Amino acid sequence: MRLLKSSELRKLYLDFFREKGHAIIPSASLIPENDPTVLFTTAGMHPLVPYLMGAKHPEGTRLADVQKCIRTGDIDEVGDTSHCTFFEMLGNWSLGDYFKKESIAYSWEFLTSDKWLGIDKDKLYFTCFAGDADAPRDTYSHDRWVEMGVDPSHIFYLDKKHNWWGPAGITGPCGPDTEIFYDTGKPKCCPECNPSCDCGKYLEIWNNVFMEYNKQADGSYLPLAQHNVDTGMGLDRTIATLQGVESVYDTDAFTGIIKTIEELSGKHYKDSPEITRAFRIVADHIRCATFILGDPRGVTPSNVDQGYILRRLIRRAVLSASQCSLAYPTTSWTPLPTP
Repeated sequence: MRLLKSSELRKLYLDFFREKGHAIIPSASLIPENDPTVLFTTAGMHPLVPYLMGAKHPEGTRLADVQKCIRTGDIDEVGDTSHCTFFEMLGNWSLGDYFKKESIAYSWEFLTSDKWLGIDKDKLYFTCFAGDADAPRDTYSHDRWVEMGVDPSHIFYLDKKHNWWGPAGITGPCGPDTEIFYDTGKPKCCPECNPSCDCGKYLEIWNNVFMEYNKQADGSYLPLAQHNVDTGMGLDRTIATLQGVESVYDTDAFTGIIKTIEELSGKHYKDSPEITRAFRIVADHIRCATFILGDPRGVTPSNVDQGYILRRLIRRAVLSASQCSLAYPTTSWTPLPTP
């Protein structure tokens, strides 16, 4: 398995998909332009919804990028080993081009080939959609993974809660997915332990969504005019896997921030579980707030919408700092002389 920095993984991912005929597109704004149902861009597919619905993208039918994203739905989980409010999503898309067969083959090659990431295939586990009244069981993805060389005991069928993605808002494109997990080596929490557990044994690193449905306002699902592929690989989680560290906060994406907090507070990151959690919350929320403030569309703290989320992040960072005495040291200063 290759030891990479965050910048190296970004480049390697885009190089791989460029070789597969994908056009590289820039990250969109964190503030969605055409979807009033959400406050932030929550996934790489968000800016591409019109093209997933059938519009022609100017760069073609195969795309890849590194999209900046924000999700605050599980903000209370920030401080554990893997959750962040701001993250970067490595993504590739097929807009009515290839589908499950090629998508799964690409993921397998990038993850396991020594030319790319070189992850031990025996450390990877997979989930597929179990099927329900809205869509059938995804046996194709299961069988395709087996064709790639996956042991069937490493593949699990899960329900819509775990193996269905979208829409990004209330309505729009969505579909079943197949997710890829890395075995962290932690012991099983129970005999039935599988990737749906929250025990930390299995870390999700990639999600291949097969968008073939359009969810309606009444909750029904209609077929999309074209079959699309939307995949998302979490940069922080994948780097944690490649660097062999305990959490995303121990990767090079965060070590600089953590070191600065240590210097300013006089505390050490691993002093206690409480200190560690507080450091992580402060680091994540500062990073997220910085990207919101720096977004080209412009957001400032306020009482509504994105501004409210920004204010909440800043408040939570200050609260976490104060609860564990991570207060900035006072500095002496000399007032300027009166003219």
